[in-house]
Amino acid sequence: HVLLNFAYYKMSSSDSGHRKGPSAKDNPNYDLCEFLMELSAYERNVTRNTFKSNAYRSAASSLAAYPTRVTGAKEASSIKGIGKRISEKIEEFLSTGKLKKLEKIRTDDTSTALTELTRVSGVGPAKARQLYDAGITNIMELKKRTELLTHHQLIGLKYVEDFEKKIPRAEVQTIERAIRGSLSNMKQQYNMTVCGSYRRGSERSGDVDVLLTYDNVEVERKTVKLEESSSSLTKETNAKNEVAKKRKDISDGSSDEENHNKDNINTKKNRKLKADQKYTTSSPSGSSSDNKSYATNESSSPSANKESASKTNHRAMLQSVVHQLQKDNIVTDQLSLGDTKFMGVCRVPPEECYRRLDIRLLAPEHYYCGILYFTGSDLFNKDMRTQALAAGFTLNEYNIRPMGSTGVPGEPLHVNSELEVFDYIGMKYKQPSERNM
Repeated sequence: HVLLNFAYYKMSSSDSGHRKGPSAKDNPNYDLCEFLMELSAYERNVTRNTFKSNAYRSAASSLAAYPTRVTGAKEASSIKGIGKRISEKIEEFLSTGKLKKLEKIRTDDTSTALTELTRVSGVGPAKARQLYDAGITNIMELKKRTELLTHHQLIGLKYVEDFEKKIPRAEVQTIERAIRGSLSNMKQQYNMTVCGSYRRGSERSGDVDVLLTYDNVEVERKTVKLEESSSSLTKETNAKNEVAKKRKDISDGSSDEENHNKDNINTKKNRKLKADQKYTTSSPSGSSSDNKSYATNESSSPSANKESASKTNHRAMLQSVVHQLQKDNIVTDQLSLGDTKFMGVCRVPPEECYRRLDIRLLAPEHYYCGILYFTGSDLFNKDMRTQALAAGFTLNEYNIRPMGSTGVPGEPLHVNSELEVFDYIGMKYKQPSERNM
């Protein structure tokens, strides 16, 4: 089962942002999750069929969250995220203890080599195929041809065994304390949250995901024109009043179902009206003045200049953070450093393993949407985005915006907590530990 474990790791610790695979602890369907993750890795790394890869991976995540042992195809197909064909494969595995498709994959030299090479962080399907075409079929051979690798891939090769080991929760806590202690020595103070499966309560993690923001919110806001600030505040107040009214209606004695039906009719009308108002008060082109995706002539606009300055400032701040962590012997290697994201390696004695560390620096107004998104799980995020669209909003890792009648998002709504995001879209709040799907 060596191939199975390698493939399983790759899909649970990929640098694509979808890292967290199912854990063995308290998972009665772990063996089923494992073969589904192997199929997912095969489709991703060998056939490069992203659709199938994601389908297998989603099914594995759904099974990991299922509280009891699945007994057959009928039960499997009743679980969200598991279709007929995957259910049939689960039935075959339960009945025979193996899967014909996997048996064939494991005897295919090309498949074995590509999966082996993608063990290395930074080596994706295309690079693995390139290395295979150069005659490299395994890690030992790759170590003799390091001139073919990028800096990221060289670091991935150096720590390939360590990166494949899951991080115990206690060790993540040790790393978290060390980072907090290091940041406390800086002049600029930061707020910090460790996200991912760790925040969802997992006992083991693939890496450490850190989100940072800074305290000087008012410095950012002073650059906004007074009339824009006033307009934005009025719109946010209207939206929050709507949420408060909904809560009051429920507390006045109507049944949940009655209020839900009323809300579906009235709230959608109000939200649409609100969104239309936001649309008409945005830039002349019909787009939000600070939304570069829709802005015209963005290179010369004040908002574009502000965004450029903000990126520069963020990059300098993030560089300072990384430098401090290096100075305190927490960060050992750097994979990449952008305007808002650092990817690297850390180790905190007395632990011997080197661990993957990602740090994202977000503006204060993006922080809570960022925490929500990077906590996951992937399936939970997908469900929440669907709920947001149904309620007349668009939601991503940066902000929540009302949708205008033309489908163009309005101005971002200011949020002070994850709870406010749930309230805006009419979704019951779930603790991080309840978001494992």
